[in-house]
Amino acid sequence: QVGDGRGIGSCGTVVNDSDYSAAVAHALFDTYPFSRCAKPCNSNPICGRNLRLTYQGKSVTVMVVDRCADCEGMYNVDLTSTAFQQLAPLSVGRLYGVQWDWV
Repeated sequence: QVGDGRGIGSCGTVVNDSDYSAAVAHALFDTYPFSRCAKPCNSNPICGRNLRLTYQGKSVTVMVVDRCADCEGMYNVDLTSTAFQQLAPLSVGRLYGVQWDWV
């Protein structure tokens, strides 16, 4: 899924579409180990972690800076436009079959 521009993420940092950053699904963000904070929560230990996403032979590394309230699955990730374009054109809108891991 493609992000929507610029703003302050749940991790308390400014998020720009030009950044290589991501919002992880609320289900993952809210249950991440040792997260004992109210929402929004800029002290969640998931904040600042890096993910490496791979799709059809292309990869991108992004930093977790936000919580995706609209992400339905536990492991869905919402990328900034710049990060998304490293995997596919924006016109695709949503990618299925993306693999990711912590780095």
